[in-house]
Amino acid sequence: MSLPETLASRSSSPICKSTAWPLRPRGMVRPSACGRACTRRPTIVFFHRIVEGLSGHIQHRAMQAGHAVNLTGADTILLVVHPDKTGDLWIDAAAVSVQAVAKRSMKAGTIVFENDIADVTAMSFPLVEIGNKDRVVCIFREGWRFALFFDFNPDGDLSIADMQRDLGTLYRRLKYRDLYDAVTDASIFGRLVDAGWFPFVEILGAEFRELSNHSEAGFELDEVEAKLLGAFDAKRVENMFVRWMAKPHFAGKERLLRSALNNFAAGDSVAVLKIVLTEIEGILGEAYRKVHGKGARIKKLLEFAVQSAEKKSGQPDTLLFPAAFAHYLKSHTFADFDPAALTGNASSRHAVGHGAADAESYTQVRALQALLTLDQLAFYT
Repeated sequence: MSLPETLASRSSSPICKSTAWPLRPRGMVRPSACGRACTRRPTIVFFHRIVEGLSGHIQHRAMQAGHAVNLTGADTILLVVHPDKTGDLWIDAAAVSVQAVAKRSMKAGTIVFENDIADVTAMSFPLVEIGNKDRVVCIFREGWRFALFFDFNPDGDLSIADMQRDLGTLYRRLKYRDLYDAVTDASIFGRLVDAGWFPFVEILGAEFRELSNHSEAGFELDEVEAKLLGAFDAKRVENMFVRWMAKPHFAGKERLLRSALNNFAAGDSVAVLKIVLTEIEGILGEAYRKVHGKGARIKKLLEFAVQSAEKKSGQPDTLLFPAAFAHYLKSHTFADFDPAALTGNASSRHAVGHGAADAESYTQVRALQALLTLDQLAFYT
C-alpha cells in the first residue's frame, strides 16, 4: 500500500541540504544508540527530551545552511546524514510507503481501505536514497500520537530492512494504539474473551473497535453483536471460504466447511458449531503434519499455530496477536469443563465434542465466533 504518484513525486528533493551534521547525542541517547520510542508512558518523558534536543539541533543546522525551518507543526520529519557529514532533511516532503498484509486477494491499483488491512509489517520512504553507511532520524505522527526512530549507525552497516520493519512497528503501534490497549488491558480483554470475542483479522477496524468500546464501558454486547452478525452476508462469508480453500490443509475439509457455511446461512448454529469446533484440531493437525511429517496432540498444535503466526509476520507483536490468540484458544475454544457441574457451553470444543454443552448456548453469535476462529488460523498457518 503506497501513496499516489502525485504525492510520491514530492520526495524528489529534500527541503534543505547542509554540511557538517555532527549529531552528537545528548542526554539519555548514546553515540552507539539505535532505537525507537513512541509517546506512551513511561517513554513519553524520554521522547520529549530527545525530540526537543534533536529539533533544536536540526533547526540550528538548517539555519546555518540558509534555510529557516519550523518542525513543530510537521507530520513527518526525516533526516539522513551521509558518511561525509552532509545531511538531507525532508519535512512533510518524503513520500511514505506502508507495507501491509491484505485480508483478501487484491489486484494492483485497487484502492485499499482500513478494513482491508490485516496487518502492517513495514514503512519506508521509497523515493529517498538511504545507504547502509548513512545515519537516520525520523519523527512522525499518526493522529495525535508521535513516534521517534533513530539509528546513528556506529558500525557503518545500516540494515535498511530492519529500519523499515521498526518504522512499520512504530506506525502500527500508533495507528492501532486503541487495539493494543484493549488486548493488554486484562479487564477489557477478559470481558471480550468471556463473551467469545477476539480481534479477529476479519473484524479488525470499526467492528472490533465497537465491541471493545462497549466492553470497556461495561455495556451489554447484545446490540453490537446483532449488528455484527447482520454484517456477515453471503458474499462476505464466501470470501472467507475462498481464503480457506487457498490453504492445502483447509482444502481437504472443503465438503465439511461448505456444509458449515450453508448451515450458518440457514441459521442452524448447532450444525455450524458441531462441524467447525471439531474440525479446527484436524486442520491444525494437517498443517503441522505438512511441516513436521507427523501428528501431534492439541497442546503442541496450539503452540505450532502461534509459532507459525510469529514466523509469518516476522515478529510477535503484530496485529495477528499470536500470544493473545493462544490465550483465547486455551481459555475459550479449547477450555476445559466440569461434566459434573454442567459448566460446558457451545463455545468449547471439548464440551461440544462430548455432548456436554447446554442447548441454549448454541447461538448464531457463537457460530460466527467459531467461523472467525477458524478464519484466524488461515492467516496463521
